[in-house]
Amino acid sequence: MEMALRAPSPVSSGPALGAAARRRLRIEPRVASAPSRTGNLSYGVPFRITAASADFSRRRNRRTSSARPRGSSPKGFMPKVPVGTSTQNKDVGKDGQKKGTGSPTSEHSALELKSDFDEEQDLELIQRNEIDEERDSDFGDYLEDTTTASIDSAALTDEQDRFVENGSMVRNSEEAVESPHKEVASMRDINNVADVGDEKGDALKSNEQDDDTIKVKSFELDEERIDEDSLKLEMETSLRKQEAEAALKLEMEANLRKREAEAALKLEMEANLRKQEIERLAMESFARGNKLFFYPPVVKPDLDVEIFLNRSLSTLSNEPDVLIMGAFNDWRWKSFTVRLSKTHLSGDWWSSLIHIPKEAYKMDFVFFNGQNVYDNNDKKDFSISVEDAMDPIAFEDFLLEEKRRELEKLAKEEAERERKVEEQRRIEAERAASEADRAQARVEVGKRQEALQQLIKKTAKSVDNVWYIEPSEFKGDDMVRLYYNRSSGPLAHANELWIHGGHNNWKDGLTIAERLDKSERKDGDWWYAKVVVPDQAVVLDWVLTDGPPHNAVVYDNNNRQDFHAIVPNSIPEELYWVEEEHQIYRKLQEERRLREEAIRAKAEKTALMKAETKKRTLKTFLLSQKHIVYTEPLDMKAGDTVTVFYNPANTVLHGKSEIWFRCSFNRWTHRKGPLPPQRMVPVENGSHVKATVKIPLDAYVIDFVFSEREDGGIFDNKFGMDYHIPVFGGLIREPPMHIVHIAVEMAPIAKVGGLGDVVTSLSRAVQELNHNVDIVFPKYDCLNLSNVKDFQFHRSYGWGGTEIKVWHGKVEGLSVYFLEPQNGFFSRGCVYGCNNDGERFGFFCHAALEFLHQSGFHPDIIHCHDWSSAPVSWLFKDHYKQYGLSKARIVFTIHNLEFGAQLIGKAMAYADKATTVSNTYSKEISGNPVIAPHLFKFHGILNGIDPDIWDPYNDKFIPISYTPENVVEGKRAAKEALQQRLGLKKADLPLVGIITRLTHQKGIHLIKHAIWHTLERNGQVVLLGSAPDPRIQNDFVNLANQLHSSHGDRARLCLTYDEPLSHLIYAGADFILVPSIFEPCGLTQLTAMRYGSIPVVRKTGGLYDTVFDVDHDKDRAQAQGLEPNGFSFDGADSAGVDYALNRALSGWYDGRDWFNSLCKTVMEQDWSWNRPALDYMELYHAARKLG
Repeated sequence: MEMALRAPSPVSSGPALGAAARRRLRIEPRVASAPSRTGNLSYGVPFRITAASADFSRRRNRRTSSARPRGSSPKGFMPKVPVGTSTQNKDVGKDGQKKGTGSPTSEHSALELKSDFDEEQDLELIQRNEIDEERDSDFGDYLEDTTTASIDSAALTDEQDRFVENGSMVRNSEEAVESPHKEVASMRDINNVADVGDEKGDALKSNEQDDDTIKVKSFELDEERIDEDSLKLEMETSLRKQEAEAALKLEMEANLRKREAEAALKLEMEANLRKQEIERLAMESFARGNKLFFYPPVVKPDLDVEIFLNRSLSTLSNEPDVLIMGAFNDWRWKSFTVRLSKTHLSGDWWSSLIHIPKEAYKMDFVFFNGQNVYDNNDKKDFSISVEDAMDPIAFEDFLLEEKRRELEKLAKEEAERERKVEEQRRIEAERAASEADRAQARVEVGKRQEALQQLIKKTAKSVDNVWYIEPSEFKGDDMVRLYYNRSSGPLAHANELWIHGGHNNWKDGLTIAERLDKSERKDGDWWYAKVVVPDQAVVLDWVLTDGPPHNAVVYDNNNRQDFHAIVPNSIPEELYWVEEEHQIYRKLQEERRLREEAIRAKAEKTALMKAETKKRTLKTFLLSQKHIVYTEPLDMKAGDTVTVFYNPANTVLHGKSEIWFRCSFNRWTHRKGPLPPQRMVPVENGSHVKATVKIPLDAYVIDFVFSEREDGGIFDNKFGMDYHIPVFGGLIREPPMHIVHIAVEMAPIAKVGGLGDVVTSLSRAVQELNHNVDIVFPKYDCLNLSNVKDFQFHRSYGWGGTEIKVWHGKVEGLSVYFLEPQNGFFSRGCVYGCNNDGERFGFFCHAALEFLHQSGFHPDIIHCHDWSSAPVSWLFKDHYKQYGLSKARIVFTIHNLEFGAQLIGKAMAYADKATTVSNTYSKEISGNPVIAPHLFKFHGILNGIDPDIWDPYNDKFIPISYTPENVVEGKRAAKEALQQRLGLKKADLPLVGIITRLTHQKGIHLIKHAIWHTLERNGQVVLLGSAPDPRIQNDFVNLANQLHSSHGDRARLCLTYDEPLSHLIYAGADFILVPSIFEPCGLTQLTAMRYGSIPVVRKTGGLYDTVFDVDHDKDRAQAQGLEPNGFSFDGADSAGVDYALNRALSGWYDGRDWFNSLCKTVMEQDWSWNRPALDYMELYHAARKLG
């Protein structure tokens, strides 16, 4: 059998197998019929290529890829080679001569080689190349030129069988061969292998030796010819690929045109159908006299609808223009205005296409001419329902979510605007501060320059027999020797000599400290020190001493003039002062920066503490009714599902077989209205029942009551107040209420008692809850106007036969209107104490209401206080409720029933709601004839203190700021400062403070006893206060003289008013005594706890409501969400005071750690207006519900 073999171009040339390392190869074909491939090393024949004397243990298989052969056959196939044809392979041998090889017919061939395989089929070739590295070097040159190949017929058969398994089809000599394209393994380990071919086409003979091998003469590779063939093959392949892609593109375009034609036909059919349907609807509508129809008849979200109007049947019949104006969902969503166009329909039909939003459940619209002629369906508007749409409730929630996103966007924009404004303000402030610092630096330099010039006049280079410097010429940074004659001054007998020095009139203080050594000079007692001259020194300053800094006793300071020496070669004076000014400026800048950082850090910590306190107080507020009602979660958020727990055993519904829950939101004004009554279910292991409710996104408060039946019956409505619990995170905020206080006292501009504190502090707390507050106040001639900001004339009005001037200003951030009648009623130099106080304040109350009326005020609440503004309640009802102030409701607060009971009783009758300043005090006075008839509207709400005025962390009247974390350190420093200021013994003793008005109400007999008892227990006592009654004042003056004489180091009575001293006493005292006989509320004990002082009180009024005895009131405190915080007693005698004081003092002596922790506990309790303000807002809302 003859075969034509052509070798491929080498895969690599050189590095793998160099010329010297080439090996003789033996190609062993396995005789079988197999396809052939032209232009490739493997023509469908498997080869085993081995080096002579191969080491078979190192054989390995390789696989490679071959390029697609030439031809135009489809992918995967090659043209068939006709039987009997021959292929010519012309190779260039090593001798440069061309050789041709022909193949005989199939009758003479035992093996037909077919060369037309598809390019993309893989033909696996097992290459076994064994290189004998120990071959004799004598064959090296021969291996460069020749190879020996053996074709093993058995191996060829095996490989042919494997081709069949891989999908190849082996046919007989008269059939064409088709097989999938196989990648051919190249002989990558052979470099520069010569073409192996059978030039003469010798046939295989059956009678050859047993190894059936044929020696095939090797030829050199014709690399140039193979490269040309490969390039040509690659170009043909690429062309075929492009032709196939073009054909595919044409086919796709044809398909697309076909689909477009089908779609166009479908659209045309639909359009015709739609046209026919619209024409039918138009005819039917006209026949029925309907001027309106729409298509499609079923309107759905996110689709278009065409609205048709018959102009001739409309009020717009004579109008040239027709427009549709509308919106969706009851005119609440996406309004539109669109012009209608004349249609093809017979008759006067006009139409417009409208897109229905996906959120729409109804479309509302009217027609008009673009000006003032409308067709609005006889004032009922037109509407179309949208099928399969969002329901109205879901749309409401959607609107809320849209509003939430809009609010978030607005909040971000506002925050960014505020940030930019703040940044601009900061830049301007820094610029102004920098200019101020530079100006200050220039002033300071001027002062220093003048002082230094005066000093230079007194300097010298040396003083005979006292001191001198070597070398005499020196400059900054030089080291010099300063010599001193010890015998010249007061240090003649000193064992050591030291120089303490500085420069430039001691500008930087003490900067030089050196010990002097004995000099070798014999003409005196000379000593010297090595001194480095400061860099910027113009003048050296020094004194001589007998020791180092802080240990010196004897000084030689040149008769208090100090020693000064000029620096001969100092820096130029002009340069020095420029640098000096710059240093001063930098120092001022750094000091300012540190100061502002400290202020900012303190403000941030203050805000954080206030926020944490408010959070704790709110939690306490929510838990305060836990014995009756509470929720899970405790702090409800909009969108949450919450469970309401109710304990009827503690209410009027005790024992009822059923409990029904009735609920709404936003003070019963929510858009959903009251929810259907819900029967509550029992809770396991308890007397509580529960109900579950979903909080809407637009809720800010949940409102509820309980009843015994679904249809009503007995209600628990919290005595007419209803139950209200705040909701957090809602999309809308509670609308602000407008509250006006009419009062005659206000701190700090005109304070007499606790009334003034309440008016200011309550107003601020309510204002912080985002409500609007105004105060109407008399303009006394004794006002402290320094505490009024932006004070200016507002207006004048006439009433009561006199002109009343109105002034306006800000007091503690509150809007205050000052009324100044020209009749002189408030030009008496005092608040109270005139013989016509009733007339004065009655006139003021009427004038205040007239001011509100004439100024157009429409407050929700008018709040009046005590007897002095009680007339507001009846004057309002008799003269103003029907004349412009009908919206307002009257709230009246009793601060002390001991004064003006008759006026208070009349106010109780007219007020819508009434309060007093503590729950216990409301019970104590409930039997009074002026109160008893009105208990249904009478409530006790505890007062609070202003945490900004009484704040140990920001108090300028105490030595160091402190919080609960460092209360022990802060109070120790305050006690030492108090002892020093009052001349008391500085000792670690318990200190009892008393801050009060000296009246019988305050228990003055108990105060005197407590002073003596504290001294007997080796404690210290400080009293601050005065008596309006001269007899009581004189009595305490005598007591003070006695105590100061006998116990001057442990007792001090300050019988005057002293605001700064009161702050120091609250901070420095261990205990604050409040033994009042009655006390409506009391602020002293609350302020004491704010400063970490432990209250010792009598159980009455607000004292009982705020102080929980450490030994007896643990359960009562726990019910309020608090811990015990003080000591209390019941009686009004000395035994009661002793009982409380003894326990307090013993606790201080015997358990200091326990006592210190108690101080921390009381500081952490919130006795501010945070909680009372919430209670007052509940009261205000309850008042507004009344008719």
